[in-house]
Amino acid sequence: METEQIIRTEYSELMQKSYIDYAMSVIIARALPDVRDGLKPVQRRTLYDMYELGIRYDKPYRKCARIVGDTMGKYHPHGDSSIYEALVVMAQEFKKGLPLVDGHGNFGSIEGDGAAAMRYTEARLKKITQEAYLADLDKNVVDFGPNFDETEREPVVLPVKVPNLLINGAEGIAVGMATSIPPHNFGEVIEGVKAYMKNPDINTEQMMEYIKGPDFPTGGIVVNRDDLLQIYATGTGKVKIRGRVEVEHGKGGRDRLVITEIPYTMIGAGIGKFLNDVYGLAESKKTTDIVDISNQSSKEGIRIVLELKRGADTERLCALLYKKTRLEDTFGVNMLAVADGRPETMGLVPVIRHHVNFQFELATRKYRTLLQKELEKKEVQEGLIKACDVIDLIIEILRGSKNIKEAKTCLVNGETGAIHFKTERSRRQAAKLRFTERQAAAILEMRLYKLIGLEIEALFQEHEQTLSHIRHYEEILGSRAAMAKVIIKELDAFKKEYAVPRRTALENAKEIVLEEPQVKELDVVFLMDRFGYARTVDPSVYERNREAADSESRYVIFCKNTDKIGIFTDQGQMHLIKAVDLPHGKFRDKGQPVDNVSNYDSSREEMVFVDAISRLREEKLVFVTKAGMVKLVAGAEFDVGKRTTAATKLGEGDTVRKAGVLEEGMHLVMRSEKGMFLRIEASGIPEKKKGAVGVRGMRLAAGDELEEVYFLMPQERVTVPLKEKELELNRLRIGNRDTKGAKHI
Repeated sequence: METEQIIRTEYSELMQKSYIDYAMSVIIARALPDVRDGLKPVQRRTLYDMYELGIRYDKPYRKCARIVGDTMGKYHPHGDSSIYEALVVMAQEFKKGLPLVDGHGNFGSIEGDGAAAMRYTEARLKKITQEAYLADLDKNVVDFGPNFDETEREPVVLPVKVPNLLINGAEGIAVGMATSIPPHNFGEVIEGVKAYMKNPDINTEQMMEYIKGPDFPTGGIVVNRDDLLQIYATGTGKVKIRGRVEVEHGKGGRDRLVITEIPYTMIGAGIGKFLNDVYGLAESKKTTDIVDISNQSSKEGIRIVLELKRGADTERLCALLYKKTRLEDTFGVNMLAVADGRPETMGLVPVIRHHVNFQFELATRKYRTLLQKELEKKEVQEGLIKACDVIDLIIEILRGSKNIKEAKTCLVNGETGAIHFKTERSRRQAAKLRFTERQAAAILEMRLYKLIGLEIEALFQEHEQTLSHIRHYEEILGSRAAMAKVIIKELDAFKKEYAVPRRTALENAKEIVLEEPQVKELDVVFLMDRFGYARTVDPSVYERNREAADSESRYVIFCKNTDKIGIFTDQGQMHLIKAVDLPHGKFRDKGQPVDNVSNYDSSREEMVFVDAISRLREEKLVFVTKAGMVKLVAGAEFDVGKRTTAATKLGEGDTVRKAGVLEEGMHLVMRSEKGMFLRIEASGIPEKKKGAVGVRGMRLAAGDELEEVYFLMPQERVTVPLKEKELELNRLRIGNRDTKGAKHI
């Protein structure tokens, strides 16, 4: 029986090593693109699999399920959803500057609709993908490595001839790092590569004469052009994009704002959110100029129409849309890619430098392979030409040989001992033969029709062509300038066929300054009914309807229209509502649910106290929880800018039972579910910060909790029902905090 071997190791070191290994695996093998081909492993494997399956641009489409299954089985064992998602994105024209896959079927929409299931959709390679991404794989231009189970070979990198990392951009989240590279214009990037090849010392500013900035497939306007130099120099920064808005003049002075291009970051759910934000602007009366909004977008492009009322201020409305919605957004640039096997943040010029170096490596390996093939062809051709001159002797050798080995040995080494010749002269001539192994094999495989005069002439012409190719390839391999010329010629051909005009405009626009209309400060009365509908009315309206207002309203608060109303909930949160955001008008108006104008959610929390923040600034608030915890908090702590803030810290499972303003001489009466009552002076409760838990107000028995809390004022007679009788709270003895109290049955 083998003895068990226990290896002792430091746990922290083991965890650190394991986590670093995992992180590097995600960084290198999953999330980040390679700077050479600009592809992540899943994209590279999908394209290579389509190439292997023969799904060319001029061949019929194949089911995506077939492509995904084949890729997963051979190269990418990380689940079909990641492969199909990568395939879909490579086919979406609104996401990629240069789509690499030709999709057939429902591949999703710019508005965020997902693609159909892979069993319904079909795909094939684009022509550019075949010509610029997958060509020359048969010419030993890139290294191949084993797949995950070492049953197949896959390319370590694809021989991409255009800088795909810049053309299509990249997005990926790894461990501790993320990449975000915007797409660029195909033609501009090609010109940038050519400029670098002609001048390797080119700087970022000079490079930007060719690559002027990002070119998003959704168009839009980059409004911080002057920041691009710094972004491209460092590889990090923020690009500000705006959608394009046009004013269409209608009949009777009614104009329309038409959004024809959106920021790249708005693709997907962002369009629906933008429409909701515009609805919100109209509902909250931030603007009264919008009459209707409709999304008329189609396959032809984006068209979001805002119908305006007569005489609307279109300039201010545009500014409002840019400021308050995602019609102006930020694209965070972080040009991170895998270079030389490690992640690196690179500027524009280093990315192109890596690409150009890769192009020279590809070209060198390609032309070496082609040259080797031509030299082998030359060797064979020279052997056949030489054989034609001594064809009678060769025929005699073949007829006198017992097997192919004897004939081949004679052709290569001139060994004639085992061969029967008609004459001694033939034997002496055969002994002088010195064909190479490859030439001998070609001679033995040669068909007789090759001896026809025209065929021999064609052989001589082919030989001349081979010699010409050899001279051409040697010239390319012998000079970097000659190789650069060949690469540039190929790039020009790609540019001529596939370049498209720039879609995104680049300019320097002024920062949007939105002058909020000054609200005239007025006295108002905040009214909220028991259903949570809130509104404000003038004090005179309230006075005329005081009796109805007091009986129908859960809260009645006198405040200013510039004030903020704080809603304190049983979950220890405070939600703010701006009084100006509430409907203001007639007494019988219904009002607005507070859920709609704040972060308060009536399905998850209950109000325990509501008041105007201006009234709380000089006051102290009392908090009592069901676990019997109490504390005082200075009201000034709740004068904050956030829409939601923690009003008090709660223990696990605890909730706020009551909150309110501390008044002079006020007592607290706490009543537990098991009939215990405790009356204490509120002034004796310690003051804490809003982030503190508080102190124990009443010592509760196991399984007991506070059922009710009463704020008792001096000379105020308060009675509460207690089974078949009433208990007068004023008669309760004043006790000490953190005691059990007395039982009343």
